[in-house]
Amino acid sequence: MNKLGLLCAALVLSLAGCKNKSSETVNDSKEIASLFDSYWEKNSKLFPLDATSQGDNRYNDQLPNDGTRAFRDTLKNFYQDYLNKVEKFDREVLNDNDKLSYDVFKYDLQMKLKGLELNTWMIPAQQFFSLPLTMGQLGSGSGNQPFKTLKDYENWLGRVKGFAVWTDTAISNFRQGMAAGMVLPKPLVEKMIPQMDAMIVTDAQKSLFYDPIKNLPKDISASDKAKITALYQQAILKELVPSYQKLSTFLKNEYLSKSRSSSGISSVPAGKEIYDYNVKYWTTTNKTPEEIYQTGLSEVKRIRTEMDSVKNKVGFKGDLNAFFTYLKTDPKFTPYKTPKEVIAAFNAIYDKMKPQLQKLYHKVPKTPFEVRQTEAFRAASASAEYNPGSPDGSRPGIFYIPILDATKFNITSGMESLFLHEAIPGHHYQISLQQESKDMPKFRRFAWYGAMGEGYALYSESLGKELGLYTDPYQYMGALGDEMHRAIRLVVDVAIHTKNMSREAAIKYMMSNEAISEEAATAEVERYMALPGQALSYKIGALKIRELRAKYEKQLGAKFMIVDFHDEILKDGVMPLDVLEQKMDAWAKRINEGK
Repeated sequence: MNKLGLLCAALVLSLAGCKNKSSETVNDSKEIASLFDSYWEKNSKLFPLDATSQGDNRYNDQLPNDGTRAFRDTLKNFYQDYLNKVEKFDREVLNDNDKLSYDVFKYDLQMKLKGLELNTWMIPAQQFFSLPLTMGQLGSGSGNQPFKTLKDYENWLGRVKGFAVWTDTAISNFRQGMAAGMVLPKPLVEKMIPQMDAMIVTDAQKSLFYDPIKNLPKDISASDKAKITALYQQAILKELVPSYQKLSTFLKNEYLSKSRSSSGISSVPAGKEIYDYNVKYWTTTNKTPEEIYQTGLSEVKRIRTEMDSVKNKVGFKGDLNAFFTYLKTDPKFTPYKTPKEVIAAFNAIYDKMKPQLQKLYHKVPKTPFEVRQTEAFRAASASAEYNPGSPDGSRPGIFYIPILDATKFNITSGMESLFLHEAIPGHHYQISLQQESKDMPKFRRFAWYGAMGEGYALYSESLGKELGLYTDPYQYMGALGDEMHRAIRLVVDVAIHTKNMSREAAIKYMMSNEAISEEAATAEVERYMALPGQALSYKIGALKIRELRAKYEKQLGAKFMIVDFHDEILKDGVMPLDVLEQKMDAWAKRINEGK
């Protein structure tokens, strides 16, 4: 064959190879999408509460007994099976979106498998977040559990039966923890007991679980109303109240005396391993606790300097701690009389910033949004929070504000920065855009990585001046206070769990570095005791996003557009920080090359 013939043959083979490669990529894309769909279907059945929160109502009557060894073994086999399946794909032939899914999926399964190796199941509940509290929120009708049809009402009764079974397993697991020395700190148990007692009533109509009966839909027939009312009264008095009574009695009579005096997780068996895992889980980095601690000290020092400049700007005579006291106690900073006035003030913040939002964001969510007061039954131990809406828009995203006494609600607490974080453009934008996306498999649409999710929300607080806020120095001081709060967490969380810092010393450290009441500081420190490492995610994630923004501003110069940066950060949902940086580097490269 002559040279031309050889060239033609080579070209034909080359084209055939390209065609096969392209076909392989298409097939792999379909196959991996099928794998992700299959995983999500099984995951929804295993975690029906998550399914409900995501607007999937197929399992609204189910509540798994997730404290059993059989359930943990099921999870282990489930995760390992899908890890084995995804590793059979050649990552390099996947398209960019599938590569991202591959990376996130594999990381997630590996972390979940590592988590199952820990004995944290011996502490099935605590005062900050647990199923007994979630049941109250769901069953009151104010949460994700729908109460619109007769079927919805019947579904809830199924979950009630599941809770009674869960309670017995939880107590058994607590007892195994007592025998092994795997127990909660005493102050946390003391907070749990009144939470359980609050659910114990003798008159079903006085239970928060009776609230859905007070709001029965009009289209339910009179006979069905009578039937469901009787069933709810029975469920409250025969199943729910006995379950909460059982938990309360156990905590008072058995567990409290066996709870530990230490604050940190390091004092329980394999405590170091548990904390190291939690640090990686929540930060999605390989940073050591000591590295994070040193970052915290540095950030506390930097923010104190900025706070001092604000103090001087408003002409306050005295040191920073005296200024904190002034912010907490001067009557002019507590102008509200009713909860409605507080809610209205938050809505006014939104109205003020609306004209500036389009300068920073092109893509905004369709999901509706509301500001609400936190329900009374959980307000005492709750922080301000965002509760995601449903992807179909039938349930709005809700920014909850705990208001125990409106006359004591302090405007210098960082109202503007709080709105930016919990609402817009923080959690509401990030979570809603993620859930609404049609380009991601469901495991990504409903994923949560605290480092990126909370990190982005904290980064959003830094956008106040760009959004026309922080013009009042006291609101800016509140924003600095919120930033300081997250910096303090890096110091305190690590110190509690690796350096034997006591609860009392942690509270004192917080109060000496921010304008926070002793009551609020206590609640915060006890949160860190209950959820080791979780509080690290905010600042670590925000620092990474701010670092990326600065990097691309320098790299791209005039080509850098803040709206494009924000849209790119949000369009693919949350992910581990290393994966995020790889994705953003590729975006910057495309911008730089004009693609």
